[in-house]
Formats: sequence, structure tokens, C-alpha cells
Amino acid sequence: MQIQPYLFFDGRCDEAIDFYRRALGAEVEMLMRFDESPEPCAGGPTPPGDKVMHASLRIGDTVLMASDGLCAGQPAFNGFSLSLSVPDPAEADRKFTALADGGQVQMPLGKTFFSPCFGMVADRFGVSWMVIVAQ
Repeated sequence: MQIQPYLFFDGRCDEAIDFYRRALGAEVEMLMRFDESPEPCAGGPTPPGDKVMHASLRIGDTVLMASDGLCAGQPAFNGFSLSLSVPDPAEADRKFTALADGGQVQMPLGKTFFSPCFGMVADRFGVSWMVIVAQ
């Protein structure tokens, strides 16, 4: 069994995919736009055809799924964080700095009682990340 995050970027999914490619080395495994769907969307308004209906990104050993959703406005990512485990402080610094570009540092990288390097940042889309080097 797996739990995989599925993020809805409300019209900014292409931008998010490009950002995560640069910041985290994400690889697009699958991408389908609304105008490529074999069936019309059920219920509600259909987003513009060039928007992302579904994408699957591989980041390390994890699959992150994403969509533009209904393109209703600004995405809201509240009540959770994605945790990114990296092998050493240098890698933590690289990933943290990349995620912080255009975002907001919530807790600077530093030594804690549970990690030699840990920090929290909300990226430019508002997705909260915890970057950690395991003890």
C-alpha cells in the first residue's frame, strides 16, 4: 500500500512542474491535458483544454501527482507539509534554497535534536516542505 500526494495547482500546474524539475530534479512520468481526455469531464465547468488534467512526477523514490484542477483561482495548501529527506547537509541546503526561491522560509535550515540539518519552507505555490537530513 502507498499514499501518494496529489496537488491541485488551480491553473499553475505547468509552472509547478517546471519549478519542481529545476528545484528537485522531478521527472515527468505522465502528463495529460484536458483536451487530450478520451471522455468529457463529468460535472462542473471544464477547464481550458491546454491545462493539465493529470500529471505524475517522480522525485527520488516518490511519485507526486498534480493537476490544474478546475482553474478556479489561487491554490490553497493548508494543513500538511511534504517531507523531503536528503543524505547530507550540503544537499539539504541546495534543495531548501531551490524550494525557497520565490517562496517563504518558515524555519531556516539548522541543527536540531532530531537532525543535523532541518528546515521548513513554503514554496512559491504555497506548498509547505520540511527538508531533513536523517540522523
